[in-house]
Amino acid sequence: MRPSKAPRHSRLGDPSTGSRAILVGLMLVVAGNGDLPVVRGQVVPYNPYADSQDPTPPVLPDGTLHWGSFFKSAAIQKAYERLWNLGACRNTNKAITIPVENNKLSIDSLPEDEFRGVVQAVTGTNAGGAVAFLQTPKDGSAGLERVALLHPAGVSRVDVAGTAGVSLLAPGMVVRFQANVDAKGRGTAPIRVLHVATPSAEAKPTAVTPGLDEMVIGKVVQMKRGILSVRVDAGKIRRLSLPLAEDAVVEVATSQIGLIRPGDAIEIKGRLWTGEGALGDGTVFADQLTVTKKASAAGGASGEHADAADLGAR
Repeated sequence: MRPSKAPRHSRLGDPSTGSRAILVGLMLVVAGNGDLPVVRGQVVPYNPYADSQDPTPPVLPDGTLHWGSFFKSAAIQKAYERLWNLGACRNTNKAITIPVENNKLSIDSLPEDEFRGVVQAVTGTNAGGAVAFLQTPKDGSAGLERVALLHPAGVSRVDVAGTAGVSLLAPGMVVRFQANVDAKGRGTAPIRVLHVATPSAEAKPTAVTPGLDEMVIGKVVQMKRGILSVRVDAGKIRRLSLPLAEDAVVEVATSQIGLIRPGDAIEIKGRLWTGEGALGDGTVFADQLTVTKKASAAGGASGEHADAADLGAR
């Protein structure tokens, strides 16, 4: 007995049915045409002839990630699902079933390897996002343009750490820093170090006390001409204007890919696919991604940050 409807498949980055000029905001040139490759939103390889699906979890008991199937051609898979939903495919026409089966790649069957390089671009979130990077070959040959895809269930391990310039700051970003402000919320001394903060859902905002040197947590509003504006959601002083030192830096320790920037050093543990449907010089299905921030010499306190959405959806 066949299921009445084939499961829906999510497309990583999902610019849907466009060309292979990869994911929105991913500035990496890819040769060839066709739909974006597909990694199953569900982690179980799809079997349309089974009565039910085995709900294998994305993380196995030993900590290994279970990726499921990668569809080399999104167009073939979409056409097949359309036929299945119309009731036109009953596993009797090999002209259909054989290409469909050959279109699948078991990601888990690929060998695991390690990759190092420099970030070129990033888009999406921890659940199915993508990082384009220039791989540094061990033999010193020319670099390879590869794209690392994160697990669609959001279980790839991501570590982003290091010191960055203040140009990293963006509206809406939560930061903490040591400061002393007056009754109007103006800082009495330049800020030299800021830390990107990830407050818990239960965390309550803390009021700022004028004249007291204290740790402040707030949201970035804007940075203009060396002055950082921060909003605090408690107390009488809600808006702070803080001068930044010329050598001010931002300390980062997070698990969110939204703070990755071009030029950062990257190390990846994952599974490489260079065959049909691969992006650039190869797609790496990343089990683990470690990024080390690189402070930008141009990211001084006198710069301006135009918009928080410069990397697309986060």
